[in-house]
Amino acid sequence: MAPASFRLSSLLKHRDCVQKAGVFRTVLRAPHRPLTSSLWRRNAGAAPLGVGRPPSHRPAATNYAASVYSVCSSSSASPDLTERLWAVYNETRRQTKDSIPVISTNSVDPDTIFANNEMSLRDIEIYGFDYDYTLAFYSSHLHTLIFNIARDILISNHRYPEELRKYEYIPNFAVRGLHYDVQKALLMKIDAFHYIQLGTVYRGLHPVSDEEVIAMYEGSHVPLEIMSDFYGKSSHGHTMKQFMDIFSLPEMTLLSCVNDFFMRHNIDYEPVHLYKDVKEAIRDVHVKGIMYRAVEADIEKYICYGEQSHAVLKKLSEHGKKMFLITNSPFDFVDRGMSYIVGKDWRDLFDVVIVQADKPSFFNDRRKPFRRVTDRGALLWDRIHRLEKGQIYKQGNLYEFLRLTGWRGSKVLYFGDHIYSDLADLTLKHGWRTGAIIPELRKEIKIMNTEQYVHMTTWLQALTGLIEQMQVHRDPASQAVVEEWIKERESMRPQTKDIFNAQFGSLFRTYHNPTYFSRRLSRFADIYMASISCLLNYDLQHTFFPRRTPLQHESPHWPEHSAAGPDVSSQLHTTKEREEDRVQK
Repeated sequence: MAPASFRLSSLLKHRDCVQKAGVFRTVLRAPHRPLTSSLWRRNAGAAPLGVGRPPSHRPAATNYAASVYSVCSSSSASPDLTERLWAVYNETRRQTKDSIPVISTNSVDPDTIFANNEMSLRDIEIYGFDYDYTLAFYSSHLHTLIFNIARDILISNHRYPEELRKYEYIPNFAVRGLHYDVQKALLMKIDAFHYIQLGTVYRGLHPVSDEEVIAMYEGSHVPLEIMSDFYGKSSHGHTMKQFMDIFSLPEMTLLSCVNDFFMRHNIDYEPVHLYKDVKEAIRDVHVKGIMYRAVEADIEKYICYGEQSHAVLKKLSEHGKKMFLITNSPFDFVDRGMSYIVGKDWRDLFDVVIVQADKPSFFNDRRKPFRRVTDRGALLWDRIHRLEKGQIYKQGNLYEFLRLTGWRGSKVLYFGDHIYSDLADLTLKHGWRTGAIIPELRKEIKIMNTEQYVHMTTWLQALTGLIEQMQVHRDPASQAVVEEWIKERESMRPQTKDIFNAQFGSLFRTYHNPTYFSRRLSRFADIYMASISCLLNYDLQHTFFPRRTPLQHESPHWPEHSAAGPDVSSQLHTTKEREEDRVQK
């Protein structure tokens, strides 16, 4: 059964609340359109503000008596102009505050599966999974382990200063999806339009001023030719690297710490060398098996069992679904983790198991054949004519996988946590359906459900709407008021960032725009969720529908009434009428 937040009655109730709750109607349904209070709309005349018409061409008010609109529309300012402007401001703020309890009741369930593209589980016959951060979830101890090992490798193998051992992992410093300018040694967040979010640029552990950022980049836009390549890597002339892997959080923190040390001690260094050395040290933690051995030795410390991966696999198996595992991790490591999560017989649930696949090359390189691995990790030399259940295979490539299994197209759904390495090629080249696992989603949704966040963002949007409508009046009195509102807006915007992460904000937004991470997520993932356990809330006939959000030139059209929640609708309607009567008096 679907989560409560996605039941039809709840959705209709939420829609009705949004429609009836005065100031929030525009905020939540069409955030791109100007937001006005009911006072402003009432005094503006009977005709609503036209979509697509500039303010100067909007219908004039028919009743100018006691009308804020008439005052603001006049060519010259009246003596009490500022009082009337502030009256609109105060009324909008009051409506915002009064409506918060209603809006806060429509919180989002963190265990919901969200759709970017329409997809029905009825059509899915084969389910595929990555291992790390898809079936196995790790505690924060793992990031500390990776950071410490890589830091020590820099000191012992690359001759970095011994004093670096004083630096420890900072759990809440970085967020996933950030970009790193290799040549300038700057860590930053970039939005979907290649603009740097000012206030989120760090050199070492310290922020870089907006003025310095603008001077370095001749603005805040990052040209396409210096952005990272398709897989987020800094290569072929690209100077940016995007960190999309959850395992990259320790890497970003280590880069920042070493940069911080060099700057604190006025040590001249080459940023490109530092980036390559840290990258190599992090790679050694994985490739040389240091991390794998540490996790296997203390599995309970590093693996979180609470994600119910076993229940998901069992449910799919009981419904006759085919399942396979494709991971870059080695067999011993996967076997130890899956035995802990699922049990010793975990391999019985999978029709195909592929380890050390070398994704994303696995999806593109046709040259590597599959090789069978024994239970003790020995490699066999025989040619693979079919992929058998119960066997373990290493390397290979997707084209050979498709030939041997016949599992093609939209009947396959593959889950992974890495937007590029796991999902991009599958959806672009092979037509598989894709599901992104975003563990950070659960925390961010819980923050967005708080009354503090709801009040902050809705008032910010309301204030933006006031600024947008009043900016057309150029007299000094109007401009002075609008300037105060602009200052308030600018002071509020960092708060919407800091509530998620003090340095870089939300994984999904740069103030109002989607992040570059969000853009790639919406392009490469049909659905996304906080963990694989979210599948337990849906039956295997469920169809996921993406929300129809209005385009910038579209006006939203929603039914005004619903059978669900009539009491709430009536109450809101009555409240609105009573409020308008009070304002008129």
